[in-house]
Amino acid sequence: MSSHFKILSITGFCLLLFVAGMAQTATKPLKIAVFAPVYLDSAFDGQEYKQGNNALPRIILPGLEFYNGMMLAADSLNTEEQQLEVYFYDTKSIQEPLEKILQKEALKEVSLIIASFNTRAEIKPMAAFAQQQRIPLISMTYPNDGGLTGNPYFALVNPTLRTHIEALYKYMHRNYPTESITLFKRKGAAEDLIAGMIADMNKKTPGLPLKIRSVELSDTFSTGQVLQQLDSTRQNIVFCSSLNETFGANLVKAIASVKSYKTVTIGMPTWDAIRDLGKDAEIIYSTPYNYSRTDKLGQYINTTYRSKYIGRPSDMVYKGFEALYHFGRLLLKHQDRLLNNLSDKDFKLFNEYDFQPVKAVKESFSADYLENKKLYFVRKLDGQIKSVQ
Repeated sequence: MSSHFKILSITGFCLLLFVAGMAQTATKPLKIAVFAPVYLDSAFDGQEYKQGNNALPRIILPGLEFYNGMMLAADSLNTEEQQLEVYFYDTKSIQEPLEKILQKEALKEVSLIIASFNTRAEIKPMAAFAQQQRIPLISMTYPNDGGLTGNPYFALVNPTLRTHIEALYKYMHRNYPTESITLFKRKGAAEDLIAGMIADMNKKTPGLPLKIRSVELSDTFSTGQVLQQLDSTRQNIVFCSSLNETFGANLVKAIASVKSYKTVTIGMPTWDAIRDLGKDAEIIYSTPYNYSRTDKLGQYINTTYRSKYIGRPSDMVYKGFEALYHFGRLLLKHQDRLLNNLSDKDFKLFNEYDFQPVKAVKESFSADYLENKKLYFVRKLDGQIKSVQ
């Protein structure tokens, strides 16, 4: 059978254009629309780069790397002669903003939408379009539900903060049920929200509540202020209840500075993106993404990316690859039944997914959205991954 996989470049996208498998086949290909923030017409004037230096702006890189990962997946799908057409849209296009893109007639013909959001404001209009057209929308990277209600066509891969906190609480309850836990927080609304969630879960737990002591630190805290809350004669369990990356990194650094204190520090999902965190310490954090760079597929992506783009692939490359390949293959298998089969483990690459309906009102007939509840707990010791649960 001839390959019929096409990447169609739309909305003035000017870096790459891939068209393959133009031969006619008896099977009409299914269509996928992929959205990512690439900002290309902010950096390019046609084919001419207009930033005045050779380095791409940092704001462009996550979306561009997601796109590049998608292109690697396109190569694999082409090799397998899958019947798909993929349309790519830059959500930060100046020429065609998101509102204009959503008015395109061609978009109504797609069977799946995959998005890498980077702002909450983009979620509602795209989710409303997906619901109106009854098209599944996979939010692959952004951990926010956009305040959606009654929209079962929206599926969140990277779950909300509440889901992460619930999972982290259960992890502590399972592994440290009788030990004293020191919760460090900074002043702030988000920090109060997280600490409040933990306190509420501790009140409602069917088992014995955790022994949690809360300590608030300023942003300019000293190592001494942290150590005076710890015990040098036993293992300390510390929970960092702040999404602020600087606060978390400084807390881990302060704890690691004195080797005589044996401490396990449990932190936020944002820790997955902090380079060199826990270089001299033991840390644990939650993530929905468990990308192996040493197995056969990981090595293929790493080698191919380095050959094509002369660089090391970031996690966004792996996310783009997994999003298009995994959900593209599931679409081909289930077609209009995809929404009910998003947790299907066929075509698993790196991660398992467990999509569950989320309802703010339990008696509601329709789900507010679908959310992946499968999380991994990464344990790092001296900067090296020691285990993933």
